[in-house]
Amino acid sequence: MYALIRPLLFALDPERAHRLVIAALRTAGDLLPAGQPLAATPTTVMGIEFPNRVGLAAGLDKNGDAIDGLARLGFGFLEIGTVTPRPQPGNPRPRMFRLPTAEAIINRLGFNNHGVDALLVNVRGAGFKGVLGINIGKNFDTPIERAVDDYLACLERVYPWASYVTVNISSPNTANLRQLQAESELDALLSALKAAQQRLADQHGRYVPLALKIAPDLEDSQIVHIADALRRHRIDGAIATNTTIARDRVQGLAHAGESGGLSGAPLFDPATAVLASLCRALGGELPVIGVGGILDGAGARAKLDAGASLVQLYSGLIYRGPALVAEAVRACN
Repeated sequence: MYALIRPLLFALDPERAHRLVIAALRTAGDLLPAGQPLAATPTTVMGIEFPNRVGLAAGLDKNGDAIDGLARLGFGFLEIGTVTPRPQPGNPRPRMFRLPTAEAIINRLGFNNHGVDALLVNVRGAGFKGVLGINIGKNFDTPIERAVDDYLACLERVYPWASYVTVNISSPNTANLRQLQAESELDALLSALKAAQQRLADQHGRYVPLALKIAPDLEDSQIVHIADALRRHRIDGAIATNTTIARDRVQGLAHAGESGGLSGAPLFDPATAVLASLCRALGGELPVIGVGGILDGAGARAKLDAGASLVQLYSGLIYRGPALVAEAVRACN
């Protein structure tokens, strides 16, 4: 079915096509019976039991508009967001570009979302009872030296509703955000988040794990420093990786010169290399979720072979459609 629909979607502006898909998924979630994860051997990661190892990456459903519809695709878990404390429109359009011959996408959306309160309205209204990650970020106009305030504000609001919370400091589309991956900034952020997590766990009577999402554009020494910080602050997991600013794998293609984060097939190798380096640096002390460039079951399996405990899909869904979920689940079982 998706093979018939895809040419129609690809004839549209990418962002408009995205909105149509989210609207269709929301309608499906409202009208059709609840979906179930595809059958597989369950696995426990960060203290959470996942019915299968294949999840939805953040970014596709920023506002939690289509949680129930996405659940019908068979994912073992969903991650929504990135959400910020206040609503923001994101960067000027056009801000999303397809590179079909490379099975790639460039976006510079800039954390466009309706704000954390609007996301929580959708979460509370969803029938989904599975594993739900909520990805948090900072508003574009919050000075980088006060970024921790935005992360703490989001964590406070989403904590009662999330199965786990992802801290996104690696999008290339918010000015200076990746600066938070540096040693001193990361230490300050993780220290504040860990203290808040412990307080919220006592307050709500449940422990919600924290995961840190990192960039693929890191040197080995930076990966080692991040791994040390994750261990030192007892963060529960990591996600490797976000989109890349590199263009060496798409040079000469239409739209390759657009600014923003590159995802899809060209991201697979660099993201998997960073994943493997992070897993080596962590030495198995905490789990890593592998994401970036998965377009088939073999790609999903390769992430596990590189050390990932779970995998996530996004751009591959745009090129392959929902069948990718089932193929990845089979490969990761």
